[in-house]
Formats: sequence, structure tokens, C-alpha cells
Amino acid sequence: MRFKGLDLNLLMALDALLDEKSVSRAAERLHLSQPAMSAALGRIRDYFNDPILKLHGKRMVPTSHALRIHQELKALLANVDSLISKTAFFAPKTSTRKFTITASDYLAQIIFVPLLRHLTKVAPNIQVELLPPGDSTNDLLAQGRIDLKLSPKQMLSDNFPSEFLFEERFVVVGCKTNPLIKNGLSEDNFYNAGHVVVKLGRKVPLSVTDQMLEKRKKPRDADVIVGSFLLAPEMVVGTDRLTVMHERLAKFFAERLPIAITPVPFDFQTLEEHVQYHSTRIDDPGIKWMVDQIKRSIIN
Repeated sequence: MRFKGLDLNLLMALDALLDEKSVSRAAERLHLSQPAMSAALGRIRDYFNDPILKLHGKRMVPTSHALRIHQELKALLANVDSLISKTAFFAPKTSTRKFTITASDYLAQIIFVPLLRHLTKVAPNIQVELLPPGDSTNDLLAQGRIDLKLSPKQMLSDNFPSEFLFEERFVVVGCKTNPLIKNGLSEDNFYNAGHVVVKLGRKVPLSVTDQMLEKRKKPRDADVIVGSFLLAPEMVVGTDRLTVMHERLAKFFAERLPIAITPVPFDFQTLEEHVQYHSTRIDDPGIKWMVDQIKRSIIN
């Protein structure tokens, strides 16, 4: 289909080219051959009378005109995605809709493991794709490429609406044989112990838990750094290390590992978990239904 002489299929190609800054990676993203993507770039250049991407050394760099139109293009594609995914009603029993959701492994474990068992009964034909949070999560939300983002309040985007899900307490976890746990954990002992720390990404190097601990400006000995909340309790078993983690997740692992749970030995704020979606999805009945299912899963 053409609009004012432009093949609208080229808008997807343009978005991929400006995101990837590479013809081959853009082709891979859209499942096209490299010659087909090169031809698309040629047609885009002809239409806009602009190179769009220029070779700078070994890298492709967007032109100033390309940078100017890129955000408008993303907003346009997000609105189109919202339009085609939105229906006047949502029937869970018969829907084949796919929901793409970002959630940490902690939230995936405590919310989606039980929720997905429930969804097989009430919405047997829907698809759920769970993605880990990353540095580009807010961009993906803005582009309409994810439907829901589950995250702590501190990591919400200011650009989109959100809803409160639940509040979580933090606890200290150590091996059952750890004398610090057995004898009663003091603040001094906490800071003198070795710790397992969770690191989630490059731009946000520490989890919210550890960011909150960092604000106390008291140094800890980070013996072990892992990239998953699910690994942290495993790493304290058979050692004298400690880790600070979400109470719900700690209780889950306490049923499976020789670990003990004790309160944080000083005042420590709780965590607020929220769900966020694009502004264009506020009246989407499918989104409303999924948010409701998530909330019900937490209650149960």
C-alpha cells in the first residue's frame, strides 16, 4: 500500500535500519535477505532525498534528517501496533492474542509460574512471551513492541501510565549452618560478612535492592556478583555469605534449599512493584484483562 507515493512497508524497514545502524542486522530483524534490505534502503533514500545512513569509518551513522524523523516514526508505529492489536472486546476462551511482557526472574517465578497454570484453563489459546528487563525496555515499550512492563517503582518510565501491584519486604538469607544466622544477625555482622550481589544490566548496574543498600553509604564485601535473583540463594549454601532478597522469593527457595531467613538488622524500606503499559493501551480490553489476571495471581 502506498501513501503519498511511499510504500508503507518501507516504514518498518526504516525503523529497523535506524535502530540497528546496519543493513545486515536490520535484514535479520525483519527476516529479509540482505539484498532485499539494501534495495529497501535505496528506495527510502530516493523517497526522502536523503542518504539516511552514511558510512563513517566502519560504522553506519544516521543523518541529521533521519534522526529528526526517527522519534516520529516510532510514535507512528506504536500507534499502528496499538490499533491492530486492539479489539472492541476480548474473549479469553477463544482469543489467540500474544502478550509480550517484561519481568525480572523474581517476578516471573512468584507471579507467572502460577499464573500460566491458571491461564491454560481460562485462556488456553493465548500466547505469553516473557522477556527479561534490559537497558532498552523503555524504548521497546514506547515502540509498542512490549505490552506490559513489570518493575519496581524506581524503574518506571515517566512517560507512560502505571498501576500499583504489591509491596514486598526484604529479608537476609544465609545458609542454615551460617553462625551469623544461627546466633542472631547484627548490623555490624551484616556488614562484615561476604555478600552475594545481583547485577542486572549495564546502565543500571545493581538491582534495586542493592541500590537501596548502596544509599546507606556503608561498604559491603561483594564476594559474588550474579545476573539473576534466582542464583543468589544458591550461592550462599555451604558458605558464610549473605544475600538480601525479596521475602516471597526467599520463602520459595527456603522450601527447596538449606537456607534460613532473618530480618534485615536495620531500618530498610519496602519495595513497590508496578505494571506499566503504553498510553495508547489504556482502553485495551485485552491489556485490562491481563493486568487483572496478574493482580489476582498476586492475591492468591
